[in-house]
Amino acid sequence: MSRRSRPVPDLFAAALDGDRAAVARLLSLIERGDDDAREIGRLAHPRSGAAYTVGMTGAPGAGKSTLTSSIISHLRSLELEIAILAIDPSSPFTGGAILGDRVRMQDHATDPGVFIRSMATRGHLGGLALATPEAVRLLDAVGRHWILVETVGVGQVEVEVAGKADTTVVVVNPGWGDSVQANKAGLMEIADVFVINKADRPGVEDTRRDLMQMLDLSDLPHDSWRPPIVPTVGSTGEGVVDLWDAVLEHRRHAERTGELERRRSFRLREELREIVVQRLGRRARQLCTGARWDELTDAVAERAIDPWAAADEMLAPIDA
Repeated sequence: MSRRSRPVPDLFAAALDGDRAAVARLLSLIERGDDDAREIGRLAHPRSGAAYTVGMTGAPGAGKSTLTSSIISHLRSLELEIAILAIDPSSPFTGGAILGDRVRMQDHATDPGVFIRSMATRGHLGGLALATPEAVRLLDAVGRHWILVETVGVGQVEVEVAGKADTTVVVVNPGWGDSVQANKAGLMEIADVFVINKADRPGVEDTRRDLMQMLDLSDLPHDSWRPPIVPTVGSTGEGVVDLWDAVLEHRRHAERTGELERRRSFRLREELREIVVQRLGRRARQLCTGARWDELTDAVAERAIDPWAAADEMLAPIDA
């Protein structure tokens, strides 16, 4: 039997035994988001809960992938296994993910202790908001207890995905530009650690001062945690140990204060809410077809009934 046609339980069992190809296939099914993805979720959920996720976000060109590669090297030197989800925009031609992140991380591609996957929204009905936590849960279930989620930019989706990690690292460069725009993008609200990458360039101290001033003026919901600012040079690995120490310190703080448990509980509630919204949306689209739908839309157009009353009638099967 080909791997493509293998039942999900067989693929899942193989993934638990360390079959990387089975993990990759399961992730592809998750990206598709159909009934197979639901079955994967049912199998993975009871085995999950041990992984710690670190979100990496920042403007394109900030050097996130190079920095991530250096982080991988550091974690492997500690003999830790790791998985990386590179959240890329969907290609307008293929629907797949742009593979630039894999190219930059190619030094680790053959390391059995490293699993790298680029993800796009593709056909998933819930988009990245649902596909990403499902992918993280699978990787958690198969034993990858350190998971980096890297985004390619600072759009609404990317910031949302990165901000749902246990620790979120925001990467900027010296002379990073308009701090007002950074606030609009939501970076200040989600940052647990700031990194000034490419710190071998001029302007590091100016950027540090700008970040400190923004932190002084911001009312960040991190209890007593103040995001540290760590300079790094991703291409050489300089500062990566300090960066990882900051991540670990944030983890200790989050565990000690109960913030980690609160974040995870909030994420699960939001995921459940999103699933309900998506399913109700599909049900609504199904209702908005057929003869009765056509009759009601005609009645609204003729002013025989108002739109709210028509909607009430169409939603009666759900509201009953």
